[in-house]
Amino acid sequence: MDDRIPLLIDTDPGVDDALALLMAFDDPRHRVVGLTIAAGNVGLKHTVANALKLVEVCDVDVPVFVGADAPLLHPARDAGEVHGSDGFGDIGYARAAREAEAEHAALAILRLSHVHAGRLLLVALGPLTNIALALKLDPTLPERVGRFVVMGGAVTAHGNITPAAEFNVAFDPEAAHLVFQAFPRFDLVDWEATMAHGFPHADAEQWLRAESPRARFYEGISRRTRLWSEDRRGDHWHAADALAMACALAPDGALEWAERPVGVELDGRLTRGTTVVDWRRQDGAADNARILMAYDQARFQASMRQALAAGG
Repeated sequence: MDDRIPLLIDTDPGVDDALALLMAFDDPRHRVVGLTIAAGNVGLKHTVANALKLVEVCDVDVPVFVGADAPLLHPARDAGEVHGSDGFGDIGYARAAREAEAEHAALAILRLSHVHAGRLLLVALGPLTNIALALKLDPTLPERVGRFVVMGGAVTAHGNITPAAEFNVAFDPEAAHLVFQAFPRFDLVDWEATMAHGFPHADAEQWLRAESPRARFYEGISRRTRLWSEDRRGDHWHAADALAMACALAPDGALEWAERPVGVELDGRLTRGTTVVDWRRQDGAADNARILMAYDQARFQASMRQALAAGG
């Protein structure tokens, strides 16, 4: 019997997602049972191709399922200026030999939730469109998910795509609204936690000099993003999806949580896509989110280094 925790990752692979996936593939306590892919950082054809390529580079047997190519209702801009137009730094990598599965991502989420009912660790690293679609098909999905970790939001409205909103939620606010309403409990790793857990570019560059296929590939695909980050944000790099994955894989590394009701603003002219936290519990709603406030920084950096096979 395989005692590893089954891990299903819903993602839109750009550079940040790729680092998180390397961490997941590397963790011996978890078995990645699938990658469900949506548009987000870049268009769907690129996010699917990037997922397949990363699976090939890491030589892991993980199925890739194609999902939503757009938000539920309204068009949204991607993050190609940060990740490159193909999401992987426009390095022109050779296409992976393997192909994606025929099953739609939303259906795969539901099927795998039955196969691994009560044990499934579901981690969402991108817009929540696929999970929202799965919920519309079967609202009982949350009953079968053992733990749900979301990278998204900005809990005091210091956004990264608008002044008030974080990219993943702002890309498809309706999907985030549906998901946050449907799951009675989830762990939220937001953009502001990400900004509090930056790490020196110099450290990352040292890790990426390692003589491992993972480090060499990641060095190439992340170069553009690292230069963008250094120019815009200074000496520290901020890896949102990697922090969410660290929290998913090793929750005991979390030093502080805050449990509160969290919702999504859908209509505001200036605030659409904002995650609204009822910090004082004024509306009487139940706490649905456990918000990461602090994570062991040394442990976080060690997990990224290890995933890149960069030694001690």
